[in-house]
Amino acid sequence: MAYWRLYYHLVWATKNRYPYLTPAKEEKLYPYIINKSDSLGCIVHAIGGVEDHIHLIVSIPPKIAIAEFVKKIKGSSSRLLNNIKNDALQFSWQEGYGVFSLGSKQLDRAIAYVQNQKEHHTKNTAIAALEIVQNKESDRK
Repeated sequence: MAYWRLYYHLVWATKNRYPYLTPAKEEKLYPYIINKSDSLGCIVHAIGGVEDHIHLIVSIPPKIAIAEFVKKIKGSSSRLLNNIKNDALQFSWQEGYGVFSLGSKQLDRAIAYVQNQKEHHTKNTAIAALEIVQNKESDRK
C-alpha cells in the first residue's frame, strides 16, 4: 500500500448558476457526497457552499484521477438530487470544476474557508480566485 498525503480544494457550480441548493437539499447532498467519497477511498475534510455552488476539501488517493473523482461525485449526486420527490426542476451541475492543490500547512485554513462559505458570501469576504468555475474553452481565453 502506498503512503500518500494529497489535499485538494474543489469547487463546482449548478448549471447556469441556478440557486438550487437549498438547506434542505444540502442536508441530503453533503452526507451523500461524503459517503460516496469514502466508498472511493477518498477523505472529505470539509464540504460547504451556497445556493449555486459547492466546495470540497478532499484527499484523493493517487490511484484515482481528480477528473474521475469529480465525474463520479457530480454524476451520482445529480441522480440523487433528481430523485428527490416533489421537485419539478431537473437538476444538473455546470460542466467543469476548479481544483487547487494544498499543502498540509494550508489545510486548516482551507477547511475553515469551506465550512464558512455562507458567511463569506454574505459578508463579501469570499476569495474570488476560489469562486471561479469556467465551463467553456472560450472562457479561458
